This record gives sequence, structure tokens and C-alpha cells, in this order.
Amino acid sequence: MKMTIESIWEYYKEDLALAEEKINETLKTVAPAISVVGNHIFSSGGKRIRPFLAILCSRMFGVRGDRVSTLASSVEFIHAASLIHDDVVDGAGLRRGKPAAHSLWGNQVVILVGDFLYANALRLANLLGSQSIMDALCTATAKMSEGELVQLSKKGDTGMTEEDYLKIIQGKTAILISAACKGGAALGNASQAEEDALAAFGLKFGYAFQMADDILDYMAEEKAFGKSLGKDLEEGKVTLPLIYLLRDTNDGETQRVKEIIKSERITEQDLFYIQGLFDRHKSIGKSYERATSLLGEAKAELDIFKDSVEKTSLLAIADYALRRRK
Repeated sequence: MKMTIESIWEYYKEDLALAEEKINETLKTVAPAISVVGNHIFSSGGKRIRPFLAILCSRMFGVRGDRVSTLASSVEFIHAASLIHDDVVDGAGLRRGKPAAHSLWGNQVVILVGDFLYANALRLANLLGSQSIMDALCTATAKMSEGELVQLSKKGDTGMTEEDYLKIIQGKTAILISAACKGGAALGNASQAEEDALAAFGLKFGYAFQMADDILDYMAEEKAFGKSLGKDLEEGKVTLPLIYLLRDTNDGETQRVKEIIKSERITEQDLFYIQGLFDRHKSIGKSYERATSLLGEAKAELDIFKDSVEKTSLLAIADYALRRRK
């Protein structure tokens, strides 16, 4: 059975709507800034991949309703809080094509809103009464902070290895996606083998998902992708395409790339030079190959499950990770 990403979202729209209701309900507090900033963040688009994966993994075991929407909203709150804090740290002006929250309300307000979201994410998760879910989400939250600190320490580091990069994107993206999948399995009283398989699927999918984001940073138009071209380069973030490029360039090219990465201001000519080298050394293609390989490993984790709409949906979403926004 072949399903498109659009048909999948349509099929599960009621489950997603329940999660949205839970999110909106939590944002209604005595502090007006929380609902104003929260509504700005949650209305900025995005496919809600993380809560959706929590829903799908719960549905694999026949679980629906309030407990699933509670898990899904908890996962999305952690994700939203991390975006708020990351944008402050990075000084990002845009988030999905809209002004970043801190540029509208200031750092003090949005950091406190981020703290509120983190706290409520764990409050909601605690209501589920599952130690496995709490362990997964608490571990994810801690590793996300670690990943951001490692990324800061590696800013402009032209000696970054692929191993360093994987550690960063594990915290940035993969660990929370893994927790969402594991949480869905735990809600469904899955066996340990099934829970581990879905957690592994989520981790490998998360790696590939972030790799695709980092590749698209050098390819996407701002109106489509929600951020300016080469933004990671401008912020001194050495991602997979640059790691592969520095591995393959000759001495003269390597020196010039290092100068660009370490420069305070990236010009259009600098970006054009980097993109020219990407073409020459096929760095983008090699990055896609690595992401595709990880997606293959992720999909293989689902082999233990019998065929179902949910399994088909997970496989389709895995393929979507590399197709989106291209």
C-alpha cells in the first residue's frame, strides 16, 4: 500500500487535532506573554513531525485518545522550547520565514516562555504514569542541552569530524525524535524489543532528518525553507557538507574554505565559492548518500512489525525526510 505524505496527514488529522487542542489548552495561563509568544511559535508552520511520530507509534498498538495527545503535546513543547532557546543563542532573525520570537519580545520574555514549555512538557509526561516515557523525555532534554553546548564549543572549528557532527545532531534533533517513538511504544505496552526498535528507528531517522536540513541550508530559497541561504556557514556551524568538502579539497582550496568559515562576515562571493567547490567535489551528493544510508537503517528497524497502515506511514515519512523543501 503506497501512501503520500499528504494522505497520511489527512488520515490522522483527528489525532493531530487532539494534540493541537492540548497545546492550546496549556498555553492559556495567567501570564499573557505565554499565550502570545506560544501562539506565535505554534502557528509558524511545520509538519509537527515529532508529535506525529508519537501518535503513529501509539497507533501501532491500537492506542488513541487523551493519553496519546498528552504525549504528543509534551514532545512538541520540548521541541518548541529548544527552538526558542536556540534562536536566542544563535541570534537568528527568522524561524520558518517569520520573525524569531526573541526579535519581537526580547530575550528575557522568550527564555522564560521556553522554561514554561519545558516545565509543562515534563508535567504532562508525568501524568502518563510511565517511567519509560519519563526516562526517555528527561534524557532527551538533557542531551539536547549538551548538544547545543557542544555545537557552541565547535563554532568555526574546521577540524570537526563526522563523529563530532553526529554527536551534535543527536542532541539537536535525533534524541527527541527517538524519545517520541519510544514513548508511543511505551503507551501501547509494547514489548522491550518493539520499544527498542522504534527508539532506534527514531534515532536514525532523526540523524537523516537533520542532515537533510543542513544540506538544504546551501540549496533552499528563503521563502520556501524559512531561513537565508548559507545561514549555518554565517553562524560558523560546520555541518556535514563542509566536513566532506574539507576532507576532499586540495591545500589551496582547504585554506580558502577555512578562511571563509572563520571570517566575521560571509559575502555572496564566499558562498558562491563554497557552492562551486560543493559541485566540484560532489559534497552535497555525498551528504545525501550518508543520509540515505541512515534512512535505510532506520526503515530496517521496522522489519519486526507486521504490515499495517502505521508501519506504511512510518516508512513514507522516512522517505519524506529527504524529499521535503527541495
